[in-house]
Amino acid sequence: MGDFFNKVYGVVSTIPAGRVMSYGQIARILGMPSAARQVGWAMRTCPDELPWQRVVKENGTVVGGEYAGLRRAMLEAEGIEFLTDGRVNMEKFRY
Repeated sequence: MGDFFNKVYGVVSTIPAGRVMSYGQIARILGMPSAARQVGWAMRTCPDELPWQRVVKENGTVVGGEYAGLRRAMLEAEGIEFLTDGRVNMEKFRY
């Protein structure tokens, strides 16, 4: 999985401030459209210097267990807007 994880991190490193990508989107970019779960596994050990907060679920849901609140605050600080139900506005902020 090491090589796959490094490819995931390469994609994540390209996400600019104020934009997000989904786990599934990253999997599709890597040519593995059914590997969204594996992207999630990679993100659990993501290097701190990468913009890990910019990876969300396909529908814009912010996940991250105890870090979900921090992730949302970081995204809001970048200017990302949330829908009334708490999801990222993917139509507007998807990279």
